[in-house]
Amino acid sequence: MSSVLGSGKEITRPLARESTLLELVCVVNEFAASEAEVVATVTHLVRSGRVRLRGNFRGSLLEDI
Repeated sequence: MSSVLGSGKEITRPLARESTLLELVCVVNEFAASEAEVVATVTHLVRSGRVRLRGNFRGSLLEDI
């Protein structure tokens, strides 16, 4: 968990998980109903900061991939 101070209050949120793009796509694909859902879910997870990419795409913007 990480702590963020804002407006005099401490907010606790879970740390982002790290994953390669391939690992993330494979896991999401197990539960998604379509390729479009895989793309949307992976995009959301990375852009929201819930998942950080490691490996070849570490630090890349999804628009660059």
